[in-house]
Amino acid sequence: MHPTNETSQQAEAKRLNQSCSCVTLDRPAVAQDIAHQLGEDAKDILSSEAWHQLFSNVAVFVPDQDLAKMQALVRALEAAAALSDYREKVLSWAPSTARLDPGPAGAFMGYDFHLGGDGPRLIEINTNAGGAFLNAILVRAQKRCCGGATNELWTEDFDREVIRQFESEWRAQRGSRRLETIAIVDDQPEEQYLYPEFRLAQRLLQRGGIETHILSPKDFQLNNGVLYGNGKRIDLVYNRLVDFGLEAPDHATLRAAWSEGGAVITPNPHIHALFANKRNLAVLSDQTTLREWGLSAENAELLRQSIPRTQLVDAANGEELWRQRRQLFFKPVAGHGSKGVYKGSKLTKSAFARILESDYIAQTYVPPSERLVMVDDEREMLKVDVRLYTYRGELLLAAARLYRGQTTNFSHPRWWLCTSSPQANLAGDISARQEVPGRQRPPRADSSKNG
Repeated sequence: MHPTNETSQQAEAKRLNQSCSCVTLDRPAVAQDIAHQLGEDAKDILSSEAWHQLFSNVAVFVPDQDLAKMQALVRALEAAAALSDYREKVLSWAPSTARLDPGPAGAFMGYDFHLGGDGPRLIEINTNAGGAFLNAILVRAQKRCCGGATNELWTEDFDREVIRQFESEWRAQRGSRRLETIAIVDDQPEEQYLYPEFRLAQRLLQRGGIETHILSPKDFQLNNGVLYGNGKRIDLVYNRLVDFGLEAPDHATLRAAWSEGGAVITPNPHIHALFANKRNLAVLSDQTTLREWGLSAENAELLRQSIPRTQLVDAANGEELWRQRRQLFFKPVAGHGSKGVYKGSKLTKSAFARILESDYIAQTYVPPSERLVMVDDEREMLKVDVRLYTYRGELLLAAARLYRGQTTNFSHPRWWLCTSSPQANLAGDISARQEVPGRQRPPRADSSKNG
């Protein structure tokens, strides 16, 4: 770990996060916004258990300099992913479906960070990052806090930017023909924890003149090289599946549509292979190799500073990793959400033996920052992740999540909810609007995958 060297901005953000318990969320305004967007359909959301857990009452403060560094890192990652040697390397361990590249860049990329005195550290990259549509509602429902005014810089034109993003994905593969239909796809979508977000996305796209359906993979048919869903021709699939290579038997129709060009699919197996395969972090944290492949010195140094050293776990380095385990965090290569992760300081020999028999990475542990919240009139410190939603390297929205335990997760009975929220400029610092639920636990649905 690098020694902490906090700037005045970082020190002030830390002070606010650990002492300010102001309630900044106008919850009735959120309910009104949802009701306005969904009409009668809003009742199911507003009466659900999840409604009380989707949004936070407090703000998380992030220094401007940290936000700027996170955005610069995203651009450096985009530059690394464009290198031919990098592509050859990461595609070598990707599924065969990932070798096809029809042009789309991936809608709603998500970059997750921990923040500390020595700056932001990238923890994970996601290609089906959830929460953005909910966050766009939150930014319109904030109160002034700590002498500052909210700043809607990142979401002022959110609806327009979302539509533009999907139209750009469409044109990258299809050219100038008009995008007419979109399918938002997930396994059993109505049972997903973020199903309310699917509904919000559907309404937003429909307001933009794009017919939009929420479907499961079993609803598709491929006829004469064209994808149909429930009898409707589908131009573009907004993919929220965690079968990133479209390899599961139940996804055979989507896999065929992908390989035959029967529909534009975003995000798709190729984009996941370039950015979100966890093995890639071992390459992206290797400054020497990246420089040899042609990455600029500036970008290579930024990646070195911002990505915790990551190693592939195998029998050859198992003994050394066991000795270093207290400084490491272990993640399954094919995992999503928080499934199968281990904090090295709590790792048992039996669990480590299972790790050695599986595909895992070992990442230098970076502790998250903390945020004070009031729960049932009691003070409690929760851990914080910050997420950037981007498209083609440009920021769409910034968000933050609060949680207990070693990782963010929606379903584990020991962990608290970890949904995201938008940001505002408060007292000179960028503030990500957070969700803090009540004492009740979230439903045990497998929804952390989209979070």
